[in-house]
Amino acid sequence: MTQILSKDMALIVAWVIALASSFAVLYIGEVLGQAPCNLCWFQRAFMFPLAVVLGLGIWWQDDRVGRYGIPLAFGGAVTALWHMGLYTGVLPEPIKPCTATGPSCTGDNQLFLGVPIPLLALIAFVMIAFLSFLSLKEPRT
Repeated sequence: MTQILSKDMALIVAWVIALASSFAVLYIGEVLGQAPCNLCWFQRAFMFPLAVVLGLGIWWQDDRVGRYGIPLAFGGAVTALWHMGLYTGVLPEPIKPCTATGPSCTGDNQLFLGVPIPLLALIAFVMIAFLSFLSLKEPRT
């Protein structure tokens, strides 16, 4: 059975997702003027290095760079999942990190093109983790 996505292509797609996500949040913040909430800052702290690390791994032809993408994407996915739980009201009010200062983690400012930003981030992180994992798999002989 042949592989649908080669190891190199999986890594390139993961990098494109990380790069596009990084540019998207910069666009939302800098062009649209929407200040990020506390959890958005943490998600950025995971996404921005992914764009750099995966890009350098591709540039240097490092077949094992996916091993750095997986923990970064996992950390970002956990943060985005927590943010999504707050946004949807699944998590209780007392553990909201954004109520003291700064923009709300659950307000209307958390929508981009009608889709919750935490959901977009969660999807991106899960896809990057999965593709990074695929880039580490040895081909079957």
